[in-house]
Amino acid sequence: MSSENQCSSVLIVGSIALDSIKTPLGEVNDALGGAAVYSSVAASFFAPVMVVGVVGDDFPREHLQFLESRGIDIRGVKVERGKSFRWGGSYEYDLNHAHTIFTELNVFANFKPVIPDVYRDCKFVFLANIDPELQLEVLNQVKSPTLTACDTMNFWIENKRDALLEVLKRVDVAFMNDAEARQLIGTGSLVKAAMQVREMGPKYVVIKKGEHGAVMFCNGICFAAPSYPLEEVVDPTGAGDSFAGGFMGYLAGTGDVSESSIRKAVICGSTMASYNVEGFSLERLKTLTGREVSERYKAFREMVRFEEM
Repeated sequence: MSSENQCSSVLIVGSIALDSIKTPLGEVNDALGGAAVYSSVAASFFAPVMVVGVVGDDFPREHLQFLESRGIDIRGVKVERGKSFRWGGSYEYDLNHAHTIFTELNVFANFKPVIPDVYRDCKFVFLANIDPELQLEVLNQVKSPTLTACDTMNFWIENKRDALLEVLKRVDVAFMNDAEARQLIGTGSLVKAAMQVREMGPKYVVIKKGEHGAVMFCNGICFAAPSYPLEEVVDPTGAGDSFAGGFMGYLAGTGDVSESSIRKAVICGSTMASYNVEGFSLERLKTLTGREVSERYKAFREMVRFEEM
C-alpha cells in the first residue's frame, strides 16, 4: 500500500441484481440492486468507477444506462443468456435485520470474474460480498493496486473460511458488520474481534454497525463515526455497500491513503449510507447531488466536534 496524490479509478467486483423489497413504508419489485451497484454508485460521487459483474439477458437496459450516466465504466459487465440474479427480502420495524424471502442466483451462479486488461492497472480495488475464492481470482488478476478492500458475510465465514482467510492476508481494508466480526473470531468483544482480524492481514478493519454507525481500527487506534440521525429510514438495503463505495471512492478521488484520509473516508462512507436509506433501491442516490454530499459531510463533522474539557 502506497500513497498517491492524484485521482485514481476504483475497480469494483460483485453482484448486480434485481431486488424485491418490502419494509413498513412500502415495497418495490425487480428494483436495481446488488453489492456492486450500490458501491459503484456511491463511489462515483468521488472518483471514476469500473465495475465487473454479470447480468442476464432479461436485465433492463435502463439500469445499465443509469450506471453509465454516473460515469461508471460497465465494459466489465457481461450479459449472459438466462435470468439475472434476484433477491427478495423484507424488514420489520427493526430495520437492522433483513428477512430473506428468496434468492435466485441464475446467471450469477456461474460468475467467474474476468478483469478486462484496461482495468488491471486500477489503483483502488473493492471486492464486494462474493465468494472469497472469486475474490482471490480478482486479486490474482490486478497488477499493483495502491489499496485493496474486501467485504464478506456470515455464509462465507461458515462455508469458505480458509479462502476468506487467504483474502484477508492480501487486502489492506476489511469491511464486515459487528456480528460477522464476532463470528469470524469467536468472541463477544468487538474490540478483540477487530484487533484479531487485523492480525490476519488487513491494516484497517472497518466494522459496520448499522444504525449505530461504524468503527475503524488500526494500530491500536479506534475511530468511531456515528450514524446520521434520520427521522425516517425507508429501506436499509445496500447501506453497507454504499458505505464501502463512499469510503473507496473518497480515497481514490484524493489518492491519499494516510490514516487521516482513512478517517475522512469513514465519514464519506457514512454520508453515502445515510442517503441510501432515505429511499428504496437506488431512488435517493439517483437524485443526490454533490452539494448534498458535502453538506452532510459537514453535518457529520459538527456532530462529533467538541473542545477540550
